[in-house]
Amino acid sequence: MDLAPETTADDTTPGSAAFGDDEAGLFEQPIIVERPVTQRIPFVFSSPHSGRCYPESFVKGSNLDPVTLRRSEDCFVEEIFSGAVALGAPLLQARFPRAFLDANREPYELDPTMFAEPLPPHVNTRSLRVAGGLGTIARVVADSAEIYREPLAYAVAERRIAHLYMPFHEALRELLERTLKTFGCAVLIDCHSMPSVGGPADEDNGFDRPDIVLGDRYGTSCAAAVTAEAERILNRLGYSVVRNNPYAGGFNTEHYGHPAQGLHALQIELNRALYMDELRLERSRNFSRVQDDMAAFAAGMAERDWSGLGAGMRGAAF
Repeated sequence: MDLAPETTADDTTPGSAAFGDDEAGLFEQPIIVERPVTQRIPFVFSSPHSGRCYPESFVKGSNLDPVTLRRSEDCFVEEIFSGAVALGAPLLQARFPRAFLDANREPYELDPTMFAEPLPPHVNTRSLRVAGGLGTIARVVADSAEIYREPLAYAVAERRIAHLYMPFHEALRELLERTLKTFGCAVLIDCHSMPSVGGPADEDNGFDRPDIVLGDRYGTSCAAAVTAEAERILNRLGYSVVRNNPYAGGFNTEHYGHPAQGLHALQIELNRALYMDELRLERSRNFSRVQDDMAAFAAGMAERDWSGLGAGMRGAAF
């Protein structure tokens, strides 16, 4: 069974520090936006961590084997939530993998120990995410294994941010602004998956996780009714659901969630054991059922009248 990531053609020599011509295809199409013919509901679905197009020079220049590099992926999440498009909501997905560039971070959230030269003053080097090795350019994969053999040039980070991060967020802003203008409110559903058991760097190390974690930044990134309705629908579908523990929502949830302005953001984390073999990185026999359930979740959310979410709106602020 081939567990290697999808890679692009390699025109560089090994050890080229993930800065080769083989990145060209990825840079030309860093994202995919699936749009309905007509957007009928005020929702935008996003999958920033399910990309699996790995430049071959990046794989060759890593300490890690291809399978270990994929441990940070939210495998197949864009497929799990693909039913939202038929309901009338756009779905944005990153083609680039999280280990290569993380679109759920600040644009310049970087670990200075990874780079061969000092970083410029505008870089955030002190966040908790950087301390954990999981900045915009990650130092480690999810199990804390170091990715790179050698320090990177800062130009590598700049290139990835310009050609991958910025197009992702430009697309997300456009989708949310269009939705806000059309419906008077916009709800971002930021779609992720999580390991079924807490890891060594997690507060719940060694403990089994619930089926689903909803993150609303402790009630600040979306109206309470959005989180409550999501929880109700998912409970009705048979899933155990908790809020904000261990995931309260990342940069995207915090950055785009401004309820007073009609902009709402809710993160959803699916337990990977629900739909995949976590060791083999394969879809399990339950994949279709979970996919159908997430389509039912989206349909349930779409059935409610959300026009009141725009009350007090003062315009987009992101």
